[in-house]
Amino acid sequence: MAEQTASPPSGITGTGSGITGTGDRGASAAEVPAKSDAAVVRDALGVGVAVGLSGFAFGVTSAGSGLSVLQTCALSLLVFTGASQFALVGALAAGGNPLTAAASAFFLGVRNAFYGLRLSQLLALPRAVRPFAAQWVIDETTAVSLAQPTRRAARIGFAVTGLSLYVLWNLTTLLGALGAEAIGDTDAWGLDAAGPAVFLALLAPMLRTTTERAVAGIAVVLGLGLLPVLPAGVPVLVAALAAPAVLWLQGYRSGRTRDGAGRNGQRSNAEAGKEDR
Repeated sequence: MAEQTASPPSGITGTGSGITGTGDRGASAAEVPAKSDAAVVRDALGVGVAVGLSGFAFGVTSAGSGLSVLQTCALSLLVFTGASQFALVGALAAGGNPLTAAASAFFLGVRNAFYGLRLSQLLALPRAVRPFAAQWVIDETTAVSLAQPTRRAARIGFAVTGLSLYVLWNLTTLLGALGAEAIGDTDAWGLDAAGPAVFLALLAPMLRTTTERAVAGIAVVLGLGLLPVLPAGVPVLVAALAAPAVLWLQGYRSGRTRDGAGRNGQRSNAEAGKEDR
């Protein structure tokens, strides 16, 4: 659930391509630092509780955008990925087309499929359990799982983070939706900015390389620049083009650098041959 944020437990690091753990699964037992089950549970609960509380902001924002309490709760129960949920209700609140809003939410949630590929190898859960565990494959559970030194610890971290976050996120979503009427105009409270703020808090520490920062910067420029001229939800889709554009440019520059180095090498060899003659 992307987009909900909390300070990750020690050992969790982020990269532009996703969340990675510091534990090396191929290391021998002697190289893997010991970590008690209690420590894993403590870290997992810390993430689950801290992030789960942000469900209140989603509940209020969703209800303020015109969705009913039932629709709001259904999103948290069935979708359970914060950035996608905030993107959907934000686009709807701005008067965007429902299909465009759904497309924006879908693209934001695609990364969870890639998390699932990594976690399926790490956790090695029984086949009968995997369809249920897939609902909990989000940023936070992935981060906690990959930070653990052993498979047992990874399974405990995944289960505790997923359970605590799922229960608390849905509970606070319900409370937020019910309390939206008492709060009144959600725009006056600035709760519509909760989604983007949470997402940025999670994303910022992951921008470690120049390429990652370039992608983020261009995406921001595209998203904000096109916001006044395109329907709600569409600027997010256009901003996604920043990643392939930067990667293409990086590959093009690398290719030119290699070609230049090759030509210089051939020229040096030719000059050396002349001197030998």
